[in-house]
Amino acid sequence: QVQLVESGGGLVQAGDSLRLSCAASGRAFDNYAMGWFRQAPGKEREFVAAIHRSGGSTDYADSVKGRFTISRDNAKNTVSLQMNSLKPEDTAVYYCAASGYLIMTRRGSLYDYWGQGTQVTVSS
Repeated sequence: QVQLVESGGGLVQAGDSLRLSCAASGRAFDNYAMGWFRQAPGKEREFVAAIHRSGGSTDYADSVKGRFTISRDNAKNTVSLQMNSLKPEDTAVYYCAASGYLIMTRRGSLYDYWGQGTQVTVSS
């Protein structure tokens, strides 16, 4: 079992920055690729970013590439999402997830554990 707890969400203005954090507890954190997903009201959950278990590789959705940065600290069992140049369309509940799959993946169904989510609201 892996427990994930997100923090850092909030209300910001367009163009601002926000940093989300996800603290993991339970089984060996570095056995898992980590991902961030988001879900806006009335929309399906979508992939945002993923990072390899070693932290050596990352992947981003086109909509956030160049603005968001995912990172992890395996010594502290944390994964973060730095979000810059935020846009109103980034408004969503953001979820941290852990995948035991061998490689990074954008497929939510391949993530084994999920956090409770943190709300990010970007006003125009």
